Amino acid sequence: MNQITESYVDSLALNSNAIKNGKDLVKKDKLSKLCSSPDQTFMFGECKGSGSTPYICSVDFIKADAPVFRCSCPSRQFPCKHNLGLMYAYTMGKPFETTDIPQDIVDKRENAEKREEKKKEAVSGDNVNVKKRKPNKAALVKKVTAQLEGIGILEKLILKLIQSGLGSIDKKMIQTLEEQAKQLGNYYIPGAQTALREMLLLLKSDVDRETTYSLAMEHLNILYSLVKKSKDYLQSKIDNPDPEVMMDTDSTLEEWIGHAWQLVELRECGRVQADAELRQLFFRSYTDEARGEYVDEGCWMELLTGNLRMTRTFRPYRTSKFIREEDSFYDVLKVKELFIYPGDLNPRVRWEDATIQQPEELDYDRMRSHACKSIPEAVKQVKNQIKTPLADKHPVVLLEYADIACDEAGFLLVDKQGKQLRLADISWLNHPTTPLLSWINQQHVSNHAMLVMFEHDLERNQLLAQPLSIITSDNIIRLLY
Repeated sequence: MNQITESYVDSLALNSNAIKNGKDLVKKDKLSKLCSSPDQTFMFGECKGSGSTPYICSVDFIKADAPVFRCSCPSRQFPCKHNLGLMYAYTMGKPFETTDIPQDIVDKRENAEKREEKKKEAVSGDNVNVKKRKPNKAALVKKVTAQLEGIGILEKLILKLIQSGLGSIDKKMIQTLEEQAKQLGNYYIPGAQTALREMLLLLKSDVDRETTYSLAMEHLNILYSLVKKSKDYLQSKIDNPDPEVMMDTDSTLEEWIGHAWQLVELRECGRVQADAELRQLFFRSYTDEARGEYVDEGCWMELLTGNLRMTRTFRPYRTSKFIREEDSFYDVLKVKELFIYPGDLNPRVRWEDATIQQPEELDYDRMRSHACKSIPEAVKQVKNQIKTPLADKHPVVLLEYADIACDEAGFLLVDKQGKQLRLADISWLNHPTTPLLSWINQQHVSNHAMLVMFEHDLERNQLLAQPLSIITSDNIIRLLY
């Protein structure tokens, strides 16, 4: 319990409202009978609620990196506000009586330990004797057949749009297309359904017609490519419906169709890395209307390799209050197992167990050493990716720069060979950061590393890069939190 700080408790809360409610319980003296165990691994107490009987809440730190929250309240949030209030009371210096751990908790710990031992019994030396999942062959064929049918419906919609022309699309046709897009939800292709919704949202937007048509044509190109690749891929599954055949991990096609990767699948495909150290370089939250979800997105660097990874937490509108809301993170995260989703330059990652440590001075030079030293080389790599229809159109790259220059059009990033890259705010982020460069300290203008996100500007036919953060010899200056 010695590691409990206010910022640590904040990081456990599902959202900002939970933080406020937890702290309010302490301020209003709603907590009583506060107790902690002699070994400082368990705390519990009572909290006055709306009923006559107080809630019994506890936090078990037998595993420091995975605390267990218990409360007699009806909330479905874990930790609930009573758990948070209990921990905030500790950080605020409220007196806790030292007492033995209740017997029911001792029994629960023993049961959990037995379950862990059973898991370990499956491991013999370095060989893991865990049986692989055996998908139901008939169910797999049935699902893929339905997916092919849905992709066929999507193909007809696309061809109809192409034949009639974007200029003929009116409100009535958009309404019809929206109804048909909704029907795609019956065919196990949520990714393809979302891609169609994105285009329909664009057609309904207030953006000027010329820009709308340019962007819509790009979406049509993506949808056409998705249909073509999906048909070939799914048909190959029908022709050889062997459950043991590995899924496509060389591209994002599975995710585009709508597959939600499970960690066990990523492990079976060998997409897991042991003992990674991560540092977050930028963070943002945004609303994905096409998916009907809030998205918490972060960019992380692996300190050892310099690889840039993305994290995305999806919180559906209806259940968002029950899913932990991510936030900016400033320390070093040590991850036991890093699961890597199929992707391009910046694949998505996820982990289960991690510990936190303070950054070291050497970390900053180590991070800067991983920066790309040539702007033309980085641009070439980015262009090769974004010209592929189903690839990520907004890759992130860390660039070493000699100077941040200005001209009549705005800011330029200049490498040591004098090559330049235009810096500008991109539409995808919808959050300006480039003007902040006017305020950075003069000592940070030269000879550091900048993280940028790229976008192809269709109107100007130009590759733009928006600054996200600057890594100096002793700090990370975050322009997007």
